[in-house]
Amino acid sequence: MKTVADILRAKNNSPMHSVAPNDTMLAALQRMSEYGIGALLVMEGERIAGIVTERDYARKVVLQGRSSSSTAVREVMTAQVHCVLPRQTTVECMALMTEKRIRHLPVVNAQRQVLGMVSIGDLVKEIISEQEFTIQQLEHYITGTRP
Repeated sequence: MKTVADILRAKNNSPMHSVAPNDTMLAALQRMSEYGIGALLVMEGERIAGIVTERDYARKVVLQGRSSSSTAVREVMTAQVHCVLPRQTTVECMALMTEKRIRHLPVVNAQRQVLGMVSIGDLVKEIISEQEFTIQQLEHYITGTRP
């Protein structure tokens, strides 16, 4: 079973994108759009202060009639961030995401330093890949052919 560390390696150590708590939501949205992502970590130096997502923007800015250019990220972000360790499996991460109804998990080491982030899309892609491999192996076993 694959771990979060495996997923991060497969992502080719793509850079971690973040914003500061005092940045505007407009700046956060521009960064998400630029990198084609749906969430950003909110960082105060090396410490995770929160996470801000497109869902946060829709619910806490747009639906409340607030301005993207004058609303600070700290007003919208989710401060309680659920993190995972690199050794955790895809199944453990999916269970956590399902239980907490979240779509992004920062990956941290034992010292709480950020190593990257995995999305539900990353996990689903990996789980499907694992299932396809298992099916292929079973088909070869049943038919007696070699892969």
